[in-house]
Amino acid sequence: MKLAILGVGLIGGSLGLCLKRALGDQIYITGLCRTETSMNRAMDLGAVDFASSNLEKVVGDADFIFLSPPVLQIIPLVEKILPFVKSGAILTDAGSTKKFICESMKKILPPDIYFVAGHPMAGREKSGVSAATPDLFRCKAYVLVTEENESAAQIDARRKLIEILKFTDARFLTISVDAHDRNVSAISHIPHLAAAALVNLLEESHEDLDSCAKMIGGGFKDTTRIAESNADMWADICMTNTDAILYHLSTLE
Repeated sequence: MKLAILGVGLIGGSLGLCLKRALGDQIYITGLCRTETSMNRAMDLGAVDFASSNLEKVVGDADFIFLSPPVLQIIPLVEKILPFVKSGAILTDAGSTKKFICESMKKILPPDIYFVAGHPMAGREKSGVSAATPDLFRCKAYVLVTEENESAAQIDARRKLIEILKFTDARFLTISVDAHDRNVSAISHIPHLAAAALVNLLEESHEDLDSCAKMIGGGFKDTTRIAESNADMWADICMTNTDAILYHLSTLE
């Protein structure tokens, strides 16, 4: 079995570590990395068997392709890899918003390549493969999106994907595209924006900044910890789940 991970960071790297621990030589994992340093790091940690920046070498002959870049980079990346993806391959993603991705995939994928939209509800405030851990998904919700009028082949593709992802020990949940984006806005996107706003509030304290910094205790640290998360990733989330985020921000205000 061959799995290609495109974006061997926190999520992609954790998946690789988990599956290699569970399946060993039964699975061969390739990883797409941008720099030689990240390639070597991913291989040294054991998250992938082979890492490269060459798309054909990474995705060629892959049974499963796991897409883990920021949301707005997913579709352009899929367009680049399509010439090298074999018939029957199953693509899935870890994007934090789903409607934009699902609608775009329908426009570009041929009928013999399947996409199962996914979202593991796991993460840390740190990024990069060095922050990856094989237990990242354990007991966490792992959402697989369902759509109306799914074909038997699409349902079978999701079943096959679950057979692999079950080794993460995650709790699988199926939900519609719209419900997913509303729900993650309330439980993930708004908390992050609130944490970032609190950090910005502190930075705008001007003459009180120094004394505020000296007085900070556990409450502020706990509340703002997730504000450290990757800014590019969160910019993409805000631009692809605008309606739900604006609604919940208004309600919070």
